[in-house]
Amino acid sequence: MEQIHITSLLVHCRPEQMTAVKANLALLPGLELHQESAAGKVVVVLEAEHKSQILKTLEQIQNLPGVLNAAMIYHELLSTEGEA
Repeated sequence: MEQIHITSLLVHCRPEQMTAVKANLALLPGLELHQESAAGKVVVVLEAEHKSQILKTLEQIQNLPGVLNAAMIYHELLSTEGEA
């Protein structure tokens, strides 16, 4: 059975560095940018095959220049079994 992890993250960064943070986030595999606020908050969705990939990417995001915090808001494990 194949599985996929879907995770929503809230990334809080310095507002003056938002453009650079978003550019760096866009380079990460399996990550999509969704919403942002002028206060420096960005909602992202991350898809990965393994929980370890989610945790590794979260750590990478937390270490990006300009990022103040990154927090997992939602996580779901979906089975792809039976899909064509």
